[in-house]
Amino acid sequence: MTARVLVAGDANLDLVLRGDVVPRFGQAEQLLDGADLVLGSSAGICAVGLARLDVDTALVARVGADVFGDRTRELLAEAGVDTGAVRVVDEPTGVSVILSALDDRAILTLTGALAGVTADEVLAAADGAAHVHFASYFLTPALARELPSVLAALREQGITTSLDTNWDPAERWEGVEACLPVLDLLLPNAAEAIALAAALGADAADVETAARALAAHGPAVIVKDGAAGGLAVTNGRVMRAAGLSLDVVDTTGAGDSFDAGFLASWLEDGDVARALRWAAVAGSLSTRGAGGTGGQASRAEVGQYVEDAVSAP
Repeated sequence: MTARVLVAGDANLDLVLRGDVVPRFGQAEQLLDGADLVLGSSAGICAVGLARLDVDTALVARVGADVFGDRTRELLAEAGVDTGAVRVVDEPTGVSVILSALDDRAILTLTGALAGVTADEVLAAADGAAHVHFASYFLTPALARELPSVLAALREQGITTSLDTNWDPAERWEGVEACLPVLDLLLPNAAEAIALAAALGADAADVETAARALAAHGPAVIVKDGAAGGLAVTNGRVMRAAGLSLDVVDTTGAGDSFDAGFLASWLEDGDVARALRWAAVAGSLSTRGAGGTGGQASRAEVGQYVEDAVSAP
């Protein structure tokens, strides 16, 4: 196993609906192609992805004392994630309904207990970790308010950090700027990168320009770019890695699996180019199954795809 990683943020189940998922009101009844109740949440999916890539992984999050909370912790533990820092509180467990179409998805979320995770909980759980990955910044407001000081404290301890903000439901994108100078890796998707750069007053005409603008504030910026794979900007250098051409079942959580692939590789040797290839492969393979974790790949699978791509003429 590689160095221990703590993932911090949200933990909940997803109800993934596929097929004719665009709602038509007026009491219209629509028939679906499929429905699955699976582990959701950006932090939860990333943590499971890391565990499947043989990374020693723990999660700090909050769930309620209810059937959804019990099932969330059960699925995490079954996947090999240390759930000792998943706190059970007197609030309902968060839940997301995913309306999953072939090339896009909509997400309806009740934050519930997950919104209350705190800085103190993260710092306590970070003891012994080499890296802390933060997910769903805008869904965890108590932690978000203190995140710059948390990142600074972790840096003082020699612990590296990464952040996947995910989408801002309010579309204000506030607070992230203060995190960037004390953050090692920023992992947005293309739309999020453009929105974050625009919020900083930067030129956000395209994803590469946006990534360069964000990287100028401190972190390496690793962008998930859908079917195109991903790109990275670090030390003024731009790198790209293509995704795989596959029969897509469900894109839910592909970005979180991309994060897991990147971190699993980057923590070994800090090679951003190699880690970006791992990320693109891990994100692509995750779309083979329903839900965020159903298609996630093993370390051997990802490594073989990466090796085959590198050795191809």
